Amino acid sequence: MLIGVPKEIKVHEYRVGLVPSSVREVVAHGHEVIIETGAGEGIGMTDEAYEAAGASIVATAAEIFQRSEMVIKVKEPQAVERKQLSPGQILFTYLHLAPDPDQANDLIASGATCIAYETVTSASGGLPLLAPMSEVAGRMSIQAGAYFLEKAHGGLGVLLGGVPGVDPAKVVVLGGGVVGTHAVHIALGMGADVWVLDRNNDQLRRLWAQFGRALNTVYSTRDAVEHHVSQADLVIGSVLIPGAAAPKLVSADMIRTMKKGAVVVDVAIDQGGCFETSRPTTHDEPTYVVDEVIHYCVANMPGGVPRTSAQALNNATLPYVLALADKGWKRALSEDPHLKNGLNVHAGAINHKAVADALGGPFVHADEAIAG
Repeated sequence: MLIGVPKEIKVHEYRVGLVPSSVREVVAHGHEVIIETGAGEGIGMTDEAYEAAGASIVATAAEIFQRSEMVIKVKEPQAVERKQLSPGQILFTYLHLAPDPDQANDLIASGATCIAYETVTSASGGLPLLAPMSEVAGRMSIQAGAYFLEKAHGGLGVLLGGVPGVDPAKVVVLGGGVVGTHAVHIALGMGADVWVLDRNNDQLRRLWAQFGRALNTVYSTRDAVEHHVSQADLVIGSVLIPGAAAPKLVSADMIRTMKKGAVVVDVAIDQGGCFETSRPTTHDEPTYVVDEVIHYCVANMPGGVPRTSAQALNNATLPYVLALADKGWKRALSEDPHLKNGLNVHAGAINHKAVADALGGPFVHADEAIAG
C-alpha cells in the first residue's frame, strides 16, 4: 500500500502522523511511504531522517493526497485538506466529528473511508489511540492552569501548592478517566488540594487506591458539581463519551458563581467541551475570559509538546496502521471489532452510531459498509 503523511497545518500543530521509526516498520512490511517535506520538523526530525527510514520525500501536500491509498495524520483534516480526499481513499487520524458538522459533511461528500483514532476501542473497554494523548493533555492541563492562576496572566495570584502556613489552591477535576487520572497525578505532585468528581464508583475506588487519602473523591451529582466548582481555584473538565458530544456539566450560571480570576481548562473541547461557556481556542490565543473566569480551551493541547506526544501516539497507532496496510481496511476491520469501531465515515454515510446521533446524518452500520 502507498501511505502518505502530510505536514499538519492546524495552528501550532507540530506533531506528525508517522515518526521515522514507524516508517521503518511500515516499509519493512513491504509498503511505500511518502512524506511531505518538513512534516517532521516540529519534532526535530529532518527529511533526511525519513529518507534513511525508507520514505520518499515529496514537495507538496497535494501530491500526498493525490497519490496515497491511505493518508495518516494527527489532527482532523482542515477544509483545504478535506477537498483533496477522494473516493476509496483511507484517512486514519483524529476526527472528533460530533461537534463539527462542517467537517462531517465534507468527509461524507468526499467518498473517503475515514477511520477515527478516538473511537477505536480495546478489549478492556478503553480507547487505546486516544489514551496517550489524554495522558499528555491531563498532565498539561495542570501546567496550564497553574500558569494562568498567576496574577501576571490574569489569574487569582495563587501558587498551586501553597507554602507552609498558606493554603494550597483547590483543584477540581470533573471525570476520573485517563485525563482526570493524569491531572490528579500532577496536581497532587504540585501539592494542590485535589478533588475528583465521577459517577462511576469503581473509578473512584480505583483512584482512592492509587492516590490514597491525599485525593478527595466525590460522587458526581448536580449539587456536588455546583458546590465544588464554586469553591475551586482551578477546574479541569475531562469527561468523555466516545464519539458523542461532551455533556455540559458546568453551566454559565455556575461559572458566574466562581472566584474572579479562577481558571477552567476544558480538555473535552475536541468533543464540544463540558463547560457551557467553552469555545475552541488555539496555542496562539489559548484563553479568553467569561464573568472574570479564565477559560483555557485549546483544541490540540498535546501539539504543544510534540516530541513527547508524537512518539506516544505512534506507539499506539503503529499496530493499526500495519493492520490496515497489510490486510486492507475491509479485512482489517472485519477481523478486529475494536478497530471496526473506528470507522466513522465511508462512501457517503456515517458508520458510528454516536456520531450519527450527534449530527443527525445518514447512518449505515459498519458491518454493512464492510460487506458493501
